[in-house]
Amino acid sequence: MRTSAELTKRRLTQARRLLAIAQTGLHYTTGEFDRERYQELLGLAQDQLADLADIDTAEIAQLFTPEKGYANPKLDVRCAVFNDADQVLLVREAADGRWSLPGGWADVGASPAENAIREVREESGYTVTVSRLLAAWDMLKHDHPPSVFHTWKLVFLGSIVASGDISGVETDAVGFFPVHALPPLSLGRILPEQIQKLHELRRNGAMEFD
Repeated sequence: MRTSAELTKRRLTQARRLLAIAQTGLHYTTGEFDRERYQELLGLAQDQLADLADIDTAEIAQLFTPEKGYANPKLDVRCAVFNDADQVLLVREAADGRWSLPGGWADVGASPAENAIREVREESGYTVTVSRLLAAWDMLKHDHPPSVFHTWKLVFLGSIVASGDISGVETDAVGFFPVHALPPLSLGRILPEQIQKLHELRRNGAMEFD
């Protein structure tokens, strides 16, 4: 028998899939009848996501308003930076007061690595170089809280070359922490076991994909 968490995850997966079918159908269809059916399917999927995420349907609709064309997962890029004391760089998210690796949604016009470098500079004040990719994760395969989006996460290994001040508005503090003594994390962004895995991957020169 499935647990409540497993059922919620399954329903979220189904709702995201319905949303993707509706979005893709609206992009390709040329028939008015089909357009009406896809629009109805879109509304049903938004209602399901709103119920599961415990937010208003109108907010779900607003979140997905810019999403047109063929439906794709969203891309989250982050950077894992460690100091000489083997501590990891974290930033405190202004939205929830919890900590995460610097990073966020990938912007158009820059590579994933360039996005990660920019996010570190804006959110922590540090300028870094990126040496390699540590992990490419499907967030649906990890124990993150339920999300309306299907997200892939890329995490790069970064090295500090200069320091500065936080220039973005999404974070309000920065610090280095021992990998096994982390502050409260923003679990929708990063999990404790993921940071520990990144530390391990960095030390053994490996990469992880799922």
